[in-house]
Amino acid sequence: MKKKIFVLGAGNGCGNRVAEKFGKNDFRVVLMARSPEHLAAYEKEFKDKGIEVYTKIADASKPYSVTKAIDELKAQFGVPDVLFYNVGITGLDAEIKEAKDVDLLMNRYMVDVAGAYHAIGQVLGEEFSKKNGTVLVTGGGLALNPMYEYLPLSMDKAALRAMCIALHEELKKQNVFVGTVTVTGVIAPGEACDPALLAEDFWKLYTERKECEIVH
Repeated sequence: MKKKIFVLGAGNGCGNRVAEKFGKNDFRVVLMARSPEHLAAYEKEFKDKGIEVYTKIADASKPYSVTKAIDELKAQFGVPDVLFYNVGITGLDAEIKEAKDVDLLMNRYMVDVAGAYHAIGQVLGEEFSKKNGTVLVTGGGLALNPMYEYLPLSMDKAALRAMCIALHEELKKQNVFVGTVTVTGVIAPGEACDPALLAEDFWKLYTERKECEIVH
């Protein structure tokens, strides 16, 4: 039976390139994002490359949206073999300066960290363990070298990294592998963090199932 990867956070950067890497290795790809227009364009792109692809609308900032989407996908395709969480708010944080902005801070945490934890919870279970399931997460170098200009994002990426490391140790008892690529630069073609190179890192995590983290 064909393996499946659910990609929460499809996009023209890292998300789609990782999805393409798995698709070219005979995975059925399911792309998830908020925009139906973007998803339609991604679907055409993948089909033009001969990759079996499906799409589903999901908003990582709203847990009920992710629960609904993954429940529907599991009903249609079964539990995935791989869940890839590639969602994050990466803009400058200059607007978060005062205590009155704590709601904005928490909203970002919901997307960057809690959303990942929630999505993982939607696939865990006996069937995912039987599949030797894999959870892959896009991390950020600000977890290692925080910057004041990106303080909320630095905090979120540190929390996300801590979550991945802790879950890696705990979930391997259930035959589930958790891995993260900590991206230390700008994700763009031709740069050190070219999406195609990051895709190779994620594929290495999936195939080798050893170390929790690759720092790129």
